[in-house]
Amino acid sequence: MRKKLTQRVKTILRKAPQKAAAVKAVSAPATKEKAKPAAAVSTGIGLHNLSVPSGAHKPRKLLGRGSSSGHGKTSTRGSKGQTSRSGRATYPGFEGGQMPLIRKIPKRGFTSIFRKTYQVINLKDLQKIKDTPITPEVLEQRGLIKDKEKPVKVLGDGEIKNPVTVSVHAASKAAADKIKNAGGRLEIINA
Repeated sequence: MRKKLTQRVKTILRKAPQKAAAVKAVSAPATKEKAKPAAAVSTGIGLHNLSVPSGAHKPRKLLGRGSSSGHGKTSTRGSKGQTSRSGRATYPGFEGGQMPLIRKIPKRGFTSIFRKTYQVINLKDLQKIKDTPITPEVLEQRGLIKDKEKPVKVLGDGEIKNPVTVSVHAASKAAADKIKNAGGRLEIINA
């Protein structure tokens, strides 16, 4: 199919300059009268002049039409067995009836679908920010978190000396105490 398509494209490209020359010869004025502008002629190849090559669409395979149809007797399914039966289907990991590997390997652990994943930030990072209140939007602008839509948690690593208002989704007990001792305020966002 690809070979036929490339041959067709080569043929169109070969004929394009000849067509353009023929159009120029026809549109050239015979006398010195004002020449009328000829319609724009596309000399290149494009979507408007491509056609589907023959053989690109194969007809549907007709089965059960007798032995002279070319698909006779077993209807192209080979001899007897599991793969020759109707309704036969396999699934990813199917091993021909043998116990699949996915069922043999041990399965341990548990993944909670309710677990919250926080973006963590420490007090030593908040010390550098002079803006107040400190919100997820401010933290994202400073490059301390990646996404303001995801929950943020403040941990107590480092010290904070500025009295600031911090609006986050969660905070450790040590971080909350240090913010309050510095004269600041901690606001928990219920998200």
